[in-house]
Amino acid sequence: MDDQGPTRLRRDAERNRQRVLTAARRLFSETGLAVSHDEVARAAGVGVGTVYRRFPRKEDLLLALFEDQVEQVVQLAETAGARADPWRGLTTFLEAMLQMQAEDRGLHEYLLGPQAASLAVRATERISPVVGDLLSRAKELGQVRADVEVADVALVPVLVGAVLDRARGVAPDQWRRVLALVMDGFRPGADGSLPGQPLDPGQLEQVFTHWKGRPA
Repeated sequence: MDDQGPTRLRRDAERNRQRVLTAARRLFSETGLAVSHDEVARAAGVGVGTVYRRFPRKEDLLLALFEDQVEQVVQLAETAGARADPWRGLTTFLEAMLQMQAEDRGLHEYLLGPQAASLAVRATERISPVVGDLLSRAKELGQVRADVEVADVALVPVLVGAVLDRARGVAPDQWRRVLALVMDGFRPGADGSLPGQPLDPGQLEQVFTHWKGRPA
C-alpha cells in the first residue's frame, strides 16, 4: 500500500506527458513550429507548468516527438521487411514515410533546421539495416538494378521531399507522381551503370545538413 501514492503519481505524470505530446503533435502538424508552450498546454488540458517541467525548451518537445516518429518509421521499415515481395515492401515503406512527412508540417520544418544532420544520422542508423535487407532481397529477385545501394534509397526522401515542400500549396499529392518516377529509376533494364559512386556516410550527413526547403 505504501507505494501506491508514488506509483499513482508516476502514472499521472506519464499520462500528462502523453497528453502533452499528443496535443503538440497535432498542433505542430497543423501549423508548423510557431506553437507556444501555452497553446500546447491548453490543447492538452494541463497547466503550462506541466509542459515546462517536462519540456523546458521547444527543442526538447520537438526532439521527443521526433524520437516517437523515428520509432514509427522503424516499425514501418520492419513491416516492409517482413513482406514476401521486397520491391513492394521498399516502395510502400518510402511512400508511407513520405506520407508522414506530408501530413506533419512541423516535423518537416524541424528536419529542415540546423539539427537535421544529427537527427538524420540517428534515424538512418536504425533504419538502414532493414532497408539494406530489403534491397538485397530485391536484387536477388531481379527487381532492383545491381548498382543501387542503401545510400541511394536514403536520398529519395530528400529528392521527393523537395517537391513535397514546394508543391504543398499547389498540388499536395504531386510527390506521389515524382516518387513513382524515382522508383522506376531503381528498376533493372537501363543500359549502362549508374555514374559515380553511392555517397559514403559522411557525404550523406553533409547532404542532410544542407537539405533546406521553403516551408509553405
